[in-house]
Amino acid sequence: MSWLTYALLSAGFAAATAILAKVGVEGVPSTLATAIRTVVILVFAWGLVFLQGEQHALPSLSRKSLLFLVLSGVATGLSWLAYFRALQLGPASRVAPIDKLSLAITLVLAVLVLKEPFSWKLGLGVSLMVVGALLTLK
Repeated sequence: MSWLTYALLSAGFAAATAILAKVGVEGVPSTLATAIRTVVILVFAWGLVFLQGEQHALPSLSRKSLLFLVLSGVATGLSWLAYFRALQLGPASRVAPIDKLSLAITLVLAVLVLKEPFSWKLGLGVSLMVVGALLTLK
């Protein structure tokens, strides 16, 4: 499958996540809900690693890769904690679009840190998405 197929699958699963989490977090402390979700993901991901035989690549990980994957995990954890608390406090139809403002932040970071190319079409598209997300606030 292409990157686009995986990206579309990611978007679909992310949408399902928002709805499922909103229902699941009702009456549950948001940190506990995040911990439960994390355990499920942990078991699922390691199951796939062993199913595909990828555990053999562990010793060959560079320190740099390991460091950045750990930092990415910390950022993911903080994002999930904030997301579940936001879902607990607000409507999913407003929380999810605001959460997706990460797209604009990712674009800026990709250009500044990763030196990825920037085009007017990309800028316009992201700007429209930001405006759309902000319009959901009322």
